[in-house]
Amino acid sequence: MRVRRQREKRKGKSVGLRIGTLNVGTMTGKGRELADMMERRKVDILCVQETRWKDSKARSIGTGFKLFYYGVDSKRNGVGVVLKEEFVRNVLEVKRVSDRVMSLKLEIEGVMLNVVSGYAPQVGCELEEKERFWSELDEVMESIPTESVQRRWKEYFEELMNEENEREKE
Repeated sequence: MRVRRQREKRKGKSVGLRIGTLNVGTMTGKGRELADMMERRKVDILCVQETRWKDSKARSIGTGFKLFYYGVDSKRNGVGVVLKEEFVRNVLEVKRVSDRVMSLKLEIEGVMLNVVSGYAPQVGCELEEKERFWSELDEVMESIPTESVQRRWKEYFEELMNEENEREKE
């Protein structure tokens, strides 16, 4: 699991959050375990991939945590974002783009935060599926108003895509 401390300053305010990402393999039977892990590691927001849950819902996954998720097939893919319960009331928008891309927009202490959870297709997937993922991710990133954030993430994902294409050519 990757966890990063996020600090944003606006109008003299600082918001400290622990944000992470985790490929869960499946969410079935893991809700309580995930909530316990987030509590132990003091993670506030966790993007999860490969949930393998079919539907478009939000549900509690243990004391103090709520999972917003989207999936179309219970055998593959699926993405979600887990929030500490105290931040749930701050959610302004949930965009469930596909079973590989979703985003949450929330306001915490006057700071707007856009959280994007993405599950990129693996090396063996069809090119069409990969292109669709990158297009969906690009669309979500372009909808985020902060120019510097858009540029940084777009460049990062373009670099990843180029590396993957080079590996496939070999």
